[in-house]
Amino acid sequence: MELWIPITIAAAFLQNLRSVGQKHLKGVMGTTGATFVRFGFGMPFAILFVLGLHVFAGYPFAPINGAFLAWTVLGGLGQIAAQFLLIYLFSFRNFAVGTAYSRTEPAQAAIFGLILLGEVAGPGALIAIAVTVVGVMLISVARTPMSWRNLFASLVSRNALIGLASGTLFGVAAVAYRGASLSLGGPNFLMQAATTLAVTITFQTVIMLVWMLWSDRTQMVRIAAAWKPSLFVGFVGASASLGWFTAMTLQQAAVVKALAQIEMIFTFASSVFFFREHINRTEVAGCLLIVAGILLLVLIG
Repeated sequence: MELWIPITIAAAFLQNLRSVGQKHLKGVMGTTGATFVRFGFGMPFAILFVLGLHVFAGYPFAPINGAFLAWTVLGGLGQIAAQFLLIYLFSFRNFAVGTAYSRTEPAQAAIFGLILLGEVAGPGALIAIAVTVVGVMLISVARTPMSWRNLFASLVSRNALIGLASGTLFGVAAVAYRGASLSLGGPNFLMQAATTLAVTITFQTVIMLVWMLWSDRTQMVRIAAAWKPSLFVGFVGASASLGWFTAMTLQQAAVVKALAQIEMIFTFASSVFFFREHINRTEVAGCLLIVAGILLLVLIG
């Protein structure tokens, strides 16, 4: 088994834990505060990852260059904007359509990987990406009366366009992070990924901090009061991101993001076994498609 596969699965599991923690914090400090925690409390851990690799593993620091900084700015801003659009979707009554289209991120990452990095995914990988995307879109509309016909008919609706824009920005960000890590050229994939994470999350923290100080300083008080659960979110979030960045250093971003859809399986497992929630047939079908796409990706992708 190629190394990027278990790394991606572990990252997806950790991201699921981070999402659970952020949902809790959202009720305490609001959307902006819960989003900032992901970056602000993750930044110290990201820096420690780099220092740990240098001190304990003996890896030299990666040489920073202009291309690397450009890729990290593109990825950092793209991810923040994509997250904003996704959260903005939830303010609409029928946000399921937009959410479904935001899940096209792996397919869009394949397109931008070709445009920005000149990388071409193989036929097996493209089929696997398509299967997982359909599965996730199916889950996104499973609890609405929306049919597939109506879903595609709504392609030009406001919600769909916002969702597509979110998926586009997530796809661009994923490709940019791979470009940033590869542009370092050494010393090894792990230090390259850790350096990319540390620089990116520091940049995102500064952007978010400036925004909060300008728009709503009361958020800082709520964040300080909930520092213990925020530390947990920061740690698992930074660990998940290190996994993503490492996997995307080893493999094309689109392929990694397709396998990352396994996070939905973890989410449903949590819902069924821990929260005793019921899932319907459409959601089961979506999960089966995701599993089929992942198996295809791992076996022949």
